[in-house]
Amino acid sequence: MAALNDPLAARAHARAMEGSVAEAMPILPPVANDLPEGVLADDLLWEERIAAGGYASRRLPRGSITRLIDLDGDACASIQVFNAEMPTERLNVADTVKIQWNAYLGAGKLLLSDMGRVLISIMSDDAQTHDAFCGASNAASNARAYGDGSNAGPFPNARDRLLLGVAKHGLGRRDVHPCINLFKGVTIATDGATVPDLGPFAPGRAVTLRAEMDLILVIANCPHVLDSRPWSVTPLRATAWRGEIAGPDDTIRTATPEGRRAFLNVDDYYRR
Repeated sequence: MAALNDPLAARAHARAMEGSVAEAMPILPPVANDLPEGVLADDLLWEERIAAGGYASRRLPRGSITRLIDLDGDACASIQVFNAEMPTERLNVADTVKIQWNAYLGAGKLLLSDMGRVLISIMSDDAQTHDAFCGASNAASNARAYGDGSNAGPFPNARDRLLLGVAKHGLGRRDVHPCINLFKGVTIATDGATVPDLGPFAPGRAVTLRAEMDLILVIANCPHVLDSRPWSVTPLRATAWRGEIAGPDDTIRTATPEGRRAFLNVDDYYRR
């Protein structure tokens, strides 16, 4: 618009946009009309729609619950997790798999740090298609599959989106570590072959996560690195609310000897 060449007109136009809601953005203050029973509106911490090819990051308190919803059945939530107080402690995918004797994540499973502590418990899981093997797409893999895979290009990759997310918290490239991909499944066949299960799936599948420490959660929503289709990813919704710290009789905490030890390590950390 020619009128926007005038700074005063540009300011007036920008101010007139106050209150507009984009397809993908954080809602401030957060509002949601589908909170679980017993969760009050004042408990809401985060409400955001993460665009296809977008990213988000959030600091979350211990005990808080985060619900991720694959709105249209083709989201891929590549997540990284950090101890908010000491971000050198972070999600360790290898230990998450090894210590639990299980590479397939779902309800009741834990995401473990490189210090042997529980960062996140998976409270519920409608999807049951996740990936702890393949990590994030990167600029080179996206360039081979689609074309320009840079942050500024039309086909952004998950690793560089995660880099933008960690930068919001003073972290850099060396802090972008192996991730877990939620909503896109990968299994390993008996002959060792990697078998993807990438959908698209039914819309509305949800995963609910509980923060067992004060966390930084970073999410990139880009196509899975093994996705052979033309660029395909759909929006993701994140909602978080205050919750309770896991007590000594919590069923996830007490489910396995490995889990009990990891929770004891968390208790010891917060005993200072």
